[in-house]
Amino acid sequence: MEEKAKVFVAGATGFIGRRLVPALLERGFPVRCLSRRMTRALPEGTEILKGDLLQAQTLDGVLADVDTAYYLVHSMGEKGRFAEKERISAQNFAAAAQQAGVRRVIYLSGLGEGEETLSAHLSSRSKVADILQAAPFKTTTLRSGVILGEGGTSYEIIRFLVRTSIVLPTKDWLHARCQPLAVDDAIHYLVGCLENEQTAGRTFDIGGPEIMTYYDLMETFADEMKIPHLNAPVPFFMPKVLAGWIAMMTPVNAGVARALLEGVHLDVLCRDDSIRELLPFELTPCREAIRKALAERAARLKAGRSFSEA
Repeated sequence: MEEKAKVFVAGATGFIGRRLVPALLERGFPVRCLSRRMTRALPEGTEILKGDLLQAQTLDGVLADVDTAYYLVHSMGEKGRFAEKERISAQNFAAAAQQAGVRRVIYLSGLGEGEETLSAHLSSRSKVADILQAAPFKTTTLRSGVILGEGGTSYEIIRFLVRTSIVLPTKDWLHARCQPLAVDDAIHYLVGCLENEQTAGRTFDIGGPEIMTYYDLMETFADEMKIPHLNAPVPFFMPKVLAGWIAMMTPVNAGVARALLEGVHLDVLCRDDSIRELLPFELTPCREAIRKALAERAARLKAGRSFSEA
């Protein structure tokens, strides 16, 4: 059997990366990962190299012999200006990939339309896509909104708010629409793009099978968590205060929470479904994705493991 080309994953220990790496290994791809510190969180068989995308000198040779690289990196939880750090990281990565002769890059970005209306984190994601797409390698950009899975920032924020709030805000506050995507389906798309050359150099929107408001999404969470709620109007919304509260009570970083909450008033919907023709499969309903994530959390807690050990 012909040996498959080597794949590189930047951001391998994050929410998506820790699921993507085992999926790639199961498909027979040799996988190399970059980490700022050597870690045991990745599965056996993974090649791990130490490096920091913010330090260009640490990237010499890390992409040697790599055919396709995944870019799953963000800096929202970092101290200082995350957008500037994301720009520097993307530029350093693009330069290293170009020097190594990488043929393809697959980047997971965020949904959103209109630069003037994008939240800070979505605007930064868009600029990272511009940096990668300007390089000579072929970049596939997957734009996703809310991804539902245990350990995911959006998922954990919503679960926390539903669990701790006796009153759910009315639709006036959460009227924006989203298209939640199960994390397993996100991984399916990421692996599928690697295996389908027709996706090279293109940008796709990816989302789940249902369009709903954030209010409806929170109600679905409450229903699956068996938590009754009252509904009432909320006269104001302070992302900074709410983000600090979330950070104290969950593993979610305050900076990440604030960046995401600041965009909650925006629709994040797929405007182009062309990827469904190239990678057809049955998408997971939102309720099923929430149910699975809750079951995974319950099993992890029963086993006494942290998410990083899951």
